[in-house]
Amino acid sequence: MSGEPGQVSVVPPPGEVEAGSGVHIVVEYCEPCGFEATYLELASAVKEEYPGIKIESRLGGTGAFEIEINGQLVFSKLENGGFPYEKDLIEAIRRASNGEPLEKITNSRPPCVIL
Repeated sequence: MSGEPGQVSVVPPPGEVEAGSGVHIVVEYCEPCGFEATYLELASAVKEEYPGIKIESRLGGTGAFEIEINGQLVFSKLENGGFPYEKDLIEAIRRASNGEPLEKITNSRPPCVIL
């Protein structure tokens, strides 16, 4: 067996595909709006659930926090006015990895507002 002592390989058994593999996520967000922290939090939650997933970020326009899975827009802060719940995004990724049709996430949590 190769690798460093104590290193654990997380490779699926032969014939099994790692959950989330083949799924590509792009998150476009507004950096001046301070949405990078939300992206990093969401990306961390996704990677925890699906370690092999491909997720990338792009800088977007004012107020943007848009999520595409395999080229399909599944969430838009510009349309919904808030951010997606992690559980809803995880469910969308599960559907995509199983080859199921994707639906737009319309449930959103409001952005933080400091009064």
